[in-house]
Amino acid sequence: MKLWQKENTVTSEKIEKFTVGRDREMDLHLAEYDVLGNLAHATMLETIGLLTPEDLDALKTELKVIHSQISNGDFVIEDGVEDVHSQVELLLTRKLGDTGKKIHSGRSRNDQVLVDMKLYTRARLFEVVEATEKLFEVLASRSEEHKNDLLPGYTHLQIAMPSSFGLWFGAYAEALIDDIIQLNAAYRLANRNPLGSGAGYGSSFPLNRQLTTDLLGFEGMHHNVVYAQMSRGRTEQAALTAISSLAATVSRLAMDVCLYNSQNFSFIVLPDDLTTGSSIMPHKKNPDVAELLRAKTNRMKALPMEVTMVLSNLPSGYHRDMQLLKEILMPAFDEILDCLDIAAFMLENMQVKQNLLDDVKYDLLFSVERVNELVINGVPFRDAYRQVGAAIGDGTYTAPRDLKHTHEGSIGNLQTAEIRERMQQELAAFGYDKVTAALENLLKY
Repeated sequence: MKLWQKENTVTSEKIEKFTVGRDREMDLHLAEYDVLGNLAHATMLETIGLLTPEDLDALKTELKVIHSQISNGDFVIEDGVEDVHSQVELLLTRKLGDTGKKIHSGRSRNDQVLVDMKLYTRARLFEVVEATEKLFEVLASRSEEHKNDLLPGYTHLQIAMPSSFGLWFGAYAEALIDDIIQLNAAYRLANRNPLGSGAGYGSSFPLNRQLTTDLLGFEGMHHNVVYAQMSRGRTEQAALTAISSLAATVSRLAMDVCLYNSQNFSFIVLPDDLTTGSSIMPHKKNPDVAELLRAKTNRMKALPMEVTMVLSNLPSGYHRDMQLLKEILMPAFDEILDCLDIAAFMLENMQVKQNLLDDVKYDLLFSVERVNELVINGVPFRDAYRQVGAAIGDGTYTAPRDLKHTHEGSIGNLQTAEIRERMQQELAAFGYDKVTAALENLLKY
């Protein structure tokens, strides 16, 4: 019997297969969170008299047994059971009889899956935050390590002005802070409690929604029960928008690595064990890791649009279309975490070439330095610009290689400490300690 099924009704096997789709597979990722939601809901039901203290004790004991099975990898959704919510309730009913049947009071499968998805998304987003912080630390450390190693700076893919590996690594470190801000925005949307909204129109039971909000460590609740249902899809889209922003940063970094590793640029060296060879050309050392990073992260940029298309033209209320959002969201977390891990590994092992700008082919990089020297000596900027341009044209230009960049964020003043401090401020804004404490308390025996 399905949670929604009435007596003497049978759904065609073909229709059931189509409507369930990949839900049983996807729902295994929600099992832990379904148990947490059940624990909070049961605790609340006891406070309003819909469960006895004995009912609650029995339910909590069995729910924690199920949680242990999930943690040990022993939890399955049985054949004929359509989703994780049905499986958990089935296990409770087998063990506790009528007490197990009481747990769905004051709740719909709609707000049950909603709270599962909120808890799941919140937890996975923080995994991405932690992985992003690790990549950030690699970039910040390498920025300091190579702050004195100069690198050509480009505009329009033409040499422009002197840069440094310190600036290059540090630029991507600071870019990750903006990605963390977007992750935080998505996290805050996930960190609101929809439980108690039922099918989207509340309940005549005197539910205590603030209690379940506190028990699950949410920042607050979705106050309006209609909007609680409307937040499904919006939360997933925000999460995938943040992931796509992070993916864009990693993609651009990967492209730089592909360029800088090529013989035409030859700024960096990827160790042999990070490259692959050719079946015909014995000299090849291909940067496949960077190329696959570029492709995987580029593909992730399209994910928010997939959600947009699923949600297009939907009126308010719940619609089965939203079931497909799991198939877009869940694999994206695994993909971005894998990409962040590989990117950090690649950067840790990448070798930087030194003294690159000693080559005369980079003389023109220093033309602005020459202009600035003349300005400091009293020549108006526009006249200095023309003088240096004329010298380049007639072959009398000499490159001044003594750099004097001292302002904030320049070659000689990377501001790595300030960038690190800003990252720590953004990380602290998540307040994940509160979440961890609430969930640990919920699972206490």
